[in-house]
Formats: sequence, structure tokens, C-alpha cells
Amino acid sequence: MVEEEAETGKRVLLLMGCPEVPVQMSLVIYLANRLGKMGMDVVLAGTSSALNLARVSDPERHYLKKMVEIDRMIGDLVEGRREFDMCFAFAHNDAGVTYAATMNSISKARLYLVIFGKNAEALAQTAEFDCHRIVAKAVHNPMPLKKMLDEATVWDA
Repeated sequence: MVEEEAETGKRVLLLMGCPEVPVQMSLVIYLANRLGKMGMDVVLAGTSSALNLARVSDPERHYLKKMVEIDRMIGDLVEGRREFDMCFAFAHNDAGVTYAATMNSISKARLYLVIFGKNAEALAQTAEFDCHRIVAKAVHNPMPLKKMLDEATVWDA
């Protein structure tokens, strides 16, 4: 697919939990770049540790232009100050799935739950809410999830 430069008007939330698993940051930066080139307004929300890692990974904010603490983002969504068309929630543990479930209940965004890590398949079974699941047993190699994200963003962009 040729990535479009035109503005789509779509707002996308990339939601990061704990940054413990290495593939998460590379996928977040990759997805922010890809969606940004498609003309989407991309916002990254995460824990303070995840945001600090993002700031160090993209110090000039070439890819991660807008960053917000996850608790503030949840408050903004609950109070109606923000809304998104799509949300990609990254999860490698129960807390990540819980954040995704929260997004599912407080936002109208189409939810993509990106599940990764050593126990990805088992963790995916715990997500008992409506979402598009992107699941791979990925810890260090982001390529299986990258391919799945490319497929998901082609048909929904």
C-alpha cells in the first residue's frame, strides 16, 4: 500500500502500559510514524516510565509528537474533553488488558488490543470485551506484530 500524505481527520490513541517488553517501544514508534504519514493525528498515552522511555527514544519528537500521562488521558475521556477514532492498546500483562478494557468502556474508538510477550495467547483469552485482537508471542522481535499492524492499518485507514 502507498501511504497517503493527505489528512484523514482521524484521531488515534496509542496506549502503552508497562514498558518492560522490548518490542513495545519499537512498535509504538513505528505505528506513530505510519499513521502520521497517513495524515492521522496520533497521541501517545502511557505510564510515566513508558513516556520517559518514549522521550528518550524520540528526543526530537519526530514520531511521538503528542504525549499524555495515562491517568490524565483516562480523565479527559471520561469528562468528554477528548475522543478518538481508533485506539491501539499495547498489553503484555493483566494491567495492559485492564487499561484496554477501560478504553473500551469510556471511549467510542475502534479498539485494537495488541498483545505480545511470552504468554500472549493465554493473555488474549482474558480479554472479555469487544476489540480487534492482534496477538503474537513477541518479546524481542517486533516483525510478526509489525506485519499484523500493517494489515490492520491498511483496511481501517
